Amino acid sequence: MNGARTITQTGVYRALAALALVSALAGCGLLQRPAAPENKGGPTLAAALRQYEEGQYVESARMLQNAIDQGLADRERIAAYKHLAFIHCAEGRERQCREQFRKALAIDPRMELAPTEAGHPVWGPVFRALKSGR
Repeated sequence: MNGARTITQTGVYRALAALALVSALAGCGLLQRPAAPENKGGPTLAAALRQYEEGQYVESARMLQNAIDQGLADRERIAAYKHLAFIHCAEGRERQCREQFRKALAIDPRMELAPTEAGHPVWGPVFRALKSGR
């Protein structure tokens, strides 16, 4: 009987030790699910895209970068980088254009431009060259 009592006490001690470990890990944040990507820059991105559509490219570029800096989900970061690339290409800054397309492709290598975007005579060829590895 004394042996059964020791096993029970040992089991209780192990359970308490396990509970203490779980509590400690949870307190450190090690057992928590990763937080969803912050999307604080969403409203800024929306405003930047409106400015882009209105032809206010200098202000749009500034706000696109602000939106990226504030934090965007992957899909929105791709849109921001893509529009920054369009602005740089349209202004004849091919190196910066390529750099922004590279950032977008680093997030999603399968990214494609819409048919109307892909057919653009300035940034279409730049994007196709990057996609093909040239």
